[in-house]
This record gives sequence, C-alpha cells and structure tokens, in this order.
Amino acid sequence: MSNFFGASPISYENIKELEQQSGDLIVYAIPLMAFFTGLEIWYSWYSEKRNYNTKESLGSLFVGLGNVAINLVLKVAFIYGAVYIYNLVPWRMELNWWTLFPCLIIYDFCSYWAHRVSHFNRFFWATHVIHHSADNYNLTVSFRLSWVQHFKILFFLPVAFLGFHPVIFFIVNQISVLFQFWQHTEYIGKLPRFIEAIFVTPSNHRVHHGSDEKYIDKNFAAIFIFWDMLLGTYQPEEEKPTYGITHKIDHKLNPLHLNFHEYDSMYKDVKTAKTFKEKWFYVFGSPGKIDKLKKQAVQTKE
Repeated sequence: MSNFFGASPISYENIKELEQQSGDLIVYAIPLMAFFTGLEIWYSWYSEKRNYNTKESLGSLFVGLGNVAINLVLKVAFIYGAVYIYNLVPWRMELNWWTLFPCLIIYDFCSYWAHRVSHFNRFFWATHVIHHSADNYNLTVSFRLSWVQHFKILFFLPVAFLGFHPVIFFIVNQISVLFQFWQHTEYIGKLPRFIEAIFVTPSNHRVHHGSDEKYIDKNFAAIFIFWDMLLGTYQPEEEKPTYGITHKIDHKLNPLHLNFHEYDSMYKDVKTAKTFKEKWFYVFGSPGKIDKLKKQAVQTKE
C-alpha cells in the first residue's frame, strides 16, 4: 500500500505518451452525439413537438465546436499542470483502473460546488449563463459550454492534490462531460425511483434548467444527484419547467454574443457604479440580488 501511494514522479519527456493515454473520449463520442441529436431533431419534427429553434440550435453547435477546439489546444497545458501537481505531492497514486471510482465521486462533489458557486457569484455565472440561455430544452443544449469555463478549474484542484494519476483525472473529467449529454432531453421521462435518487437523470436536470421560482438554483450535481439531496438543493420535477434565463437573449445564433454577453453587461454595470463596494458587488455579487437591485432602480426612476 505504501508503494501504491508513493508512485514515481512523471517525467515531462513522457507528456506525449500521457496525452495519448488520456484519450479524446469526447472527440470519439462526437459521431454518436451527432446521431442521437439528429434522431431527436427528426422525432421532434415527426411528433410535431417542435422543441427545436433553428438559430438557437445552430448557436449551440457553433459554441460546442469552439469549445472542442479550445480544449484540444489547451489539453497539453492542462496535462503539464496536472503532472506538476502530481509530482509535487508525496502521496502519488499508481495508475490503476479502480482509482477511477473514488476519483469520479470526489470529482463530482467538486463539480457540484463549482456549479453551485456559478449560480451565486456573477464572475463565475458569466462562465455558465450560456448553458442556461436556450429557451428550448434538447440535446443541443449540452453543447452550450462556455469558452472561458476553465476559470472554474480551481474548484477541481483538490482532486489533483489528492494524488490521482493525471490519466485517471482526465478520463474522469471526460466521463463527467459525456454523462451530461443524455440529460438534456424531454423525450426521456422519469426513470425508476432508485435511479432518480442516485443519478442526475433528464428529469432531475430539467428542473435545473427551469427559470420558475421553485426550480431556480436547484439540482446542481453532474452525475450523482444525492449531493443535492444531502446539501438541501434538491427539487423533483413536478410541472413542466419554463426553460431559459429570466432575461431572454435576442441574438440566438452569434457564438461570441452567447459566450460574452454577461461580461458586456457586467462591464456596463461596473462603469456606472459609483463606489468601489458597488463595483465589487456587480462583479462578484449574487446574480439574483444584482437583478433585484437593478429592477428596483428602474422602478424608482419610474
């Protein structure tokens, strides 16, 4: 056991080999995701449900492709960082398949908090709002991942500092992203109760995308819904959610606007703020409180 937690450091000369071992699961999964998305689009048309908006879906696609490209460019840099931390700690774990399971559970716990903070801190909300900005709920929504979401990497540093092998860390990250793909559909109803109590199912995640009062800021977990149940943020799906954000976006197609509109709004708020405390609040305050304050200011003027 002592040998297991005292694995040899990784040489930076082996980065290329490490990159290959980490795989590109998301890239390999693109054909499958494209197939199921196309199938859902066809069924949406066939069943006359029509829960696809052409501009909105194309906007999601452009955002998703940009995100894949950014991840491919940054992958080597992230691997160097992961290797640096791995070599830094004395309790390095050997590369072993079974460490995937504890790493996945711990990673998902960190993901819960990264997600939860993103809803209560405007700086991080700006990296996440794009995922909530679609008015329709379908598989293309899973493509809406911010191009600057990597700011949230600090929430996952504890996983790296626990000494998990970088290959395990990167595989778990990809599993987490891929698991969230199937959650973004209205065509899978509630599953058996024991599944709904353990995993983030489409039903559980539809709640998270609701802009209704009872659904806002609920069900933050990515894979295991029991984090929400344990930490008081769980809400079962009851009536159908109203999807999207409280302030609708007019430009549904432009990926630049979709990614950075909140930063533009933040800049304007900071520019008009009179005190440093107010400026700080507009950057790091709760999006909900900021929205209420701005509404009150408008009402006062009227």
